[in-house]
Amino acid sequence: MRLHREFARLALLLLLRSLALAALLLSTPAAMAAGSEVRVGVLAFGSVNWELATVEHNGFDRANGIALKVVQLAGKDGAAVALQGGSVDVIVTDWLWVSKRRSEGADFTFVPHSSAVGGVMVRPDSGIKTLADLKGRKLGIAGGPTDKSWIMLRAYARKVLGVDLAKTVEPVYGAPPLLNALMQRGEIPAALNFWPYEARLRAAGMRELIDVADMLPALGLKQSPPIVGWVFSEHWAARHAAAIDGFLKATAAAEKLLATSDAEWQRLAPLTQTEDAATLAALREAYRHGIIADPGPRQAAAAETLMAILHDYADADFAGTGPHLAPGTFWAGATN
Repeated sequence: MRLHREFARLALLLLLRSLALAALLLSTPAAMAAGSEVRVGVLAFGSVNWELATVEHNGFDRANGIALKVVQLAGKDGAAVALQGGSVDVIVTDWLWVSKRRSEGADFTFVPHSSAVGGVMVRPDSGIKTLADLKGRKLGIAGGPTDKSWIMLRAYARKVLGVDLAKTVEPVYGAPPLLNALMQRGEIPAALNFWPYEARLRAAGMRELIDVADMLPALGLKQSPPIVGWVFSEHWAARHAAAIDGFLKATAAAEKLLATSDAEWQRLAPLTQTEDAATLAALREAYRHGIIADPGPRQAAAAETLMAILHDYADADFAGTGPHLAPGTFWAGATN
């Protein structure tokens, strides 16, 4: 009987220790992260990869109770399809896409991420000195015919020159790396590209004709609107409140580090695929220039102003159903 009691006491002790160990493991950040996975769809060549790599390397995901899963996608359309199909939870795109989807009944919403934009770069031997000199020339355009920067450039040209560039230039649509390669080989004299590729061209000796941000005052904007942001379903965010909150805090921490640490950029150099210090510095400064210091209501107001301008100057079908952002385009629940 005594042996039986000793065995029972030992079994109970082992059970209590096992329960204590399980409780300890479940309380760790890694365990919390395992229950709060956030799948982020990114373009294989996109700069968002650098920020997410910073999140993972520095443990900002684990510190904020999430497990970050980065899903590489082939292109902008692929990212949209992945989000709409539910294979990813978050993508990076613009508020114009969100507004149009909401006007069609979807519940996607937008949290500002960056105001960094590209611009028109020209070869120094192209003879192109002004926007008017683009007439009859090839112009590389990243993002396709409905890219926001291309529409803004068209709106700007209509206002200051009275012409529609879509009818006066020869558009060459292509992926950002391809356009840079074509331009450096001399096959196109100018390109409107995303900011990381504009920075690379600048470092390679190309000349900036006009930056998209420089067009905004002429279009009536006093403040630069966000260009891209984190986009996700409101329904998903409501069911995963801790996950989206942790994700936004983790990416904000990464952004803060990249804004202040040159050493972090040196660590990221292989991922950026830069070949020299000048290119890395150009990318670093362009990224920092796009950081949004005040992600509050003024961002939505600036986007609303630009939406009306695009509706007036651009193709009507691009701007959606009207000159205003669809209600809920900017997420009301942002905390970072």
